[in-house]
Amino acid sequence: MLSGTSGFSGFTKREWCELYTFFRLLAEGKVALGTAKAKKGEISWPVAMIQREEHDGTRCYYIEKESVRIKGENSEKSVPREDFGIVAELILQAVKSSSEEEVTSPDGVEEFLDEVAIFDLEAKTEDRTDFYIAFWHPEAPLSGFSVRSRLGAMNPLLDGGRTANLKLEQSGVKFATPTVNKINALPEAPNEVAERMLLIERLGGVLKYSDVADRVFRSNLLMIDLHFPRVLTEMVRIMHLDDITRISELTEVIKQMNPLKIKDELVNKHGFYEFKIKQFLMALALGMRPAKIYTGQDSAVEGILLMDGSGEVLCYHKSERPVMEDFLFLNTRLEKGSLDKDKYGFLERENGTYYFKLNAKIGLVKR
Repeated sequence: MLSGTSGFSGFTKREWCELYTFFRLLAEGKVALGTAKAKKGEISWPVAMIQREEHDGTRCYYIEKESVRIKGENSEKSVPREDFGIVAELILQAVKSSSEEEVTSPDGVEEFLDEVAIFDLEAKTEDRTDFYIAFWHPEAPLSGFSVRSRLGAMNPLLDGGRTANLKLEQSGVKFATPTVNKINALPEAPNEVAERMLLIERLGGVLKYSDVADRVFRSNLLMIDLHFPRVLTEMVRIMHLDDITRISELTEVIKQMNPLKIKDELVNKHGFYEFKIKQFLMALALGMRPAKIYTGQDSAVEGILLMDGSGEVLCYHKSERPVMEDFLFLNTRLEKGSLDKDKYGFLERENGTYYFKLNAKIGLVKR
């Protein structure tokens, strides 16, 4: 994030895409509702006002017929709506044509940002929203949104670092220290976690779900279902062993495996596993965090604005719950975090027992 207008070069695609999304909505005065398959739907919602935080306070951007009226805490000015559209297009072309993650500001954009007094490419907020939108009427209740763009690196939906670690207990054969060292010394590779798990099995070890490493994250998962930690652990295990990353595909495997050994009718007719996983994804999208106590209350984030690869902005709001749930279910994947940073993927001893940790990280797919 930057303060002051001393040049806007060297900002990431993600930062530019957040600004692009904001400008595109101001220029168009509406946003299309996305479909479950991340395509543009038939319906658009009119955008009447956008509220955004800057380093010097809150700004409201009122969308009028030809212009955008910008009201700060002690300033007010109007800017033609089409100018936001022109600058959005310049940003889009710059992001698309850059092979680097950092993008230099296109000609003319800095001057425009000065003119509209934008000093932060990413809004400064405490509540994880990027900005608030009043639909239909400027006095309508505000809806907080987070912006995700398929043209840049996306913030994960679940990125707990080591807080999101899941524990497997190693039983079966009792390994001597040299064997443990041998397993943990397997060289770094894209599938080293799977290699270590397979070696443990070959040597006669068994890895069974034990617990969630962090107390708060454990309770948060239990809020979804008393057996959900186990389901999530099995999904992460399958991701490593079978190299399946998409949540929808992993859910299919989980249904066949039925790790909770529940009745067939509950699995197939009621769609138990899909239902729980969609509930979990919605909770994450609307504010559940691994290290923060989750009470089932949604946070300030009410939806996602997804910028697709062509620059189309799609809106997903919790009031359109079935579509948003299906969108998340079909467009999320498990990701691999850093082993060193997140401290997982090796045998470690606790109170005389060996455990092997896995890490849960969920992001939106790129396409």
